[in-house]
Amino acid sequence: MRRLSTLASAVLPFALAIALPVAAGQVYTWKDAKGVTHYADAPPAGQKADARTFGERPAPPAAPKAVANADCSNARGNLKLLQGDGKVGVDDDKDGKADRELTAAERAARLKVAQGEVELYCDQPAANAVTKKQA
Repeated sequence: MRRLSTLASAVLPFALAIALPVAAGQVYTWKDAKGVTHYADAPPAGQKADARTFGERPAPPAAPKAVANADCSNARGNLKLLQGDGKVGVDDDKDGKADRELTAAERAARLKVAQGEVELYCDQPAANAVTKKQA
């Protein structure tokens, strides 16, 4: 029994090496006059066959562009949200649900913080950001 497993472990790599080109090559399929589907590694003479390539994988889709500066993107998102007219909820107890809405004073304070974060993290100011006028 031990001799059989030794023989199998010696022959198996060679069998895989021989089968590998077939697995990574083209296979041709066609149907004969009786409707039987045939598969071969070469196209049949005088018959129309479909070629299928195996072992080649399509290139993976291009990864989305990474954000150059995630802090800048977050700061601009916060600024846009705070500059909008929509309600902004606050999760005081950190359970993932808004417990209340920002008051006007809290919104104004957070707007100033968001503007400071945009100035700190971003190379260029946001196109639609409201900036302070310098006197």
